[in-house]
Amino acid sequence: MHSLDKHSLIDNWQQVRQQVDEACAQAKGTATDSVTAVTLLAVSKTKPAEMIATLARQGQRHFGENYLQEAIEKMATLKDQPEGEEIVWHYIGSIQRNKTRDIAEHFDWVQTLERDIIAKRLNDQRPDNMSPLNVLIQLNIDDEDSKSGCLSEQLPDLIAAIKGYERLQLRGLMIIPAKADNDSFARTKQLFEAVKNTHPELSGWDTLSMGMSADMADAVTNGSTMVRVGTAIFGARA
Repeated sequence: MHSLDKHSLIDNWQQVRQQVDEACAQAKGTATDSVTAVTLLAVSKTKPAEMIATLARQGQRHFGENYLQEAIEKMATLKDQPEGEEIVWHYIGSIQRNKTRDIAEHFDWVQTLERDIIAKRLNDQRPDNMSPLNVLIQLNIDDEDSKSGCLSEQLPDLIAAIKGYERLQLRGLMIIPAKADNDSFARTKQLFEAVKNTHPELSGWDTLSMGMSADMADAVTNGSTMVRVGTAIFGARA
């Protein structure tokens, strides 16, 4: 198993789980509203299927992949293993138009939706025998030129468009904040709540994907319901 042996991998995963639980407990102590349980998304890009299987056997359910072809190969490898059936796959990479069919056919969640043209393609290409594709809008909360994502002022139009797509289930927002900006999480939470209040008809609006290995505790304190952790679980990428 490259880069980490099985025991180190499980130890790392258990430590991250504990850190997430501690952050939740701390947030409960300071929050006025109830803190939702936080989902741990294990970011498994560039890591072998065998490592995913090891964690799935421990009870890890949600895995995030950035590279489409690599992810599809892992899915094929794992689908005949009992734990493979339990895995929930999240696409967290950038989406080109020529990738939408494979994404729509293979994934349970897409976290990086930023344009209506892509939303329409994912909707049209989602197979009828599959449940609607869970989608998060990637928000460029700090308006950075180097980052993907929908700008805050574009959010209402994109939500209105996605609401019309029957094969998509809009679940919330995802951000990758600027390193230097400490209130990105809080501002995203405010936007998330504003959408919830403006659109009571969005029954699935329940997910705020914020926080990675370095800043997950801060994200959870600010209302994150899903943290995306790669390095702290799997070790550094090759």
